[in-house]
Amino acid sequence: MGKLYIGTASWTDKTLIESGRFYPKGGSTAEARLRFYADHFDTVEVDSSYYAIPAERNAVLWAKRTPEGFIFNIKAYSMLTGHPTLIKGIPRILAAELPPKLSKQQQAREFPIEIVEAAFDMFVHTLRPLQDTGKLGCILFQFPPWFLPSRKSFDWLKLVREKTREMMVAVEFRHQRWIESPDKDKAVHFLKEHGMTFVAVDGPWIHGWAGPGALTSDVAYIRLHGRNRKSWFARGVRTVEKYRYLYPDKELLPWAARVENVAQRAQQTFVLFNNCYADYGVKNAAIFKKQCSSVSGAKDNM
Repeated sequence: MGKLYIGTASWTDKTLIESGRFYPKGGSTAEARLRFYADHFDTVEVDSSYYAIPAERNAVLWAKRTPEGFIFNIKAYSMLTGHPTLIKGIPRILAAELPPKLSKQQQAREFPIEIVEAAFDMFVHTLRPLQDTGKLGCILFQFPPWFLPSRKSFDWLKLVREKTREMMVAVEFRHQRWIESPDKDKAVHFLKEHGMTFVAVDGPWIHGWAGPGALTSDVAYIRLHGRNRKSWFARGVRTVEKYRYLYPDKELLPWAARVENVAQRAQQTFVLFNNCYADYGVKNAAIFKKQCSSVSGAKDNM
């Protein structure tokens, strides 16, 4: 059986800190919180890297402040997945090269390919301290719902692999077509061929909540986003409300069985709770750790 890692999609979420239900009093610094989190879980997903390319110094500090064996999974910068990207958050050296029309906008989804490729290179470079210390897990590429199966999309995935050649990559699709045959079969074949991980998800946009998976590399990756369908698709709802969902034990047990099975075949298995509202994520992650140690032998479709 490979190594199983369980954690959450952030250790700095504002509502988690404000809830006062996880971090101890007095542990108010970034270092203290990360050290405390790493005492309870062995992996985390960095979410801030989606909004801005992290400074290399941050990666150095993350590595220093966590014990041996702790793993960081890094969410790819929004520009690298075709999400709307804030112009003010683009590194200055790249922003200076933007066409005037783009530089005057608040945000944009499409950028000149040379800007995108340069952003890829900068992003990968900043993660080297984690890679060099053995603390880098996957770079998570979470693609938007409008990223549909097409030649253009597969070309983009080829670019992802080209730019992250020495690193593990996990790919999360958010359109139903990617998880239904025949498009799923094409995606699975492509990811296997290129050594990339197909992310299995539990979320409001999935029919029946728990989506299918497929082991396309030595790494399995599962993300649980909650099941707050009403808020997820409602307009004008704050993002934090979309993840306001605490899984009851009975909804986690089937996932525990699936994870136990896939962990028998994968070298590493990551389970990240993205229901980051107050202490919901850390609470579910702690429960899930206990469940995974008590189930075995159930059927799995990953």
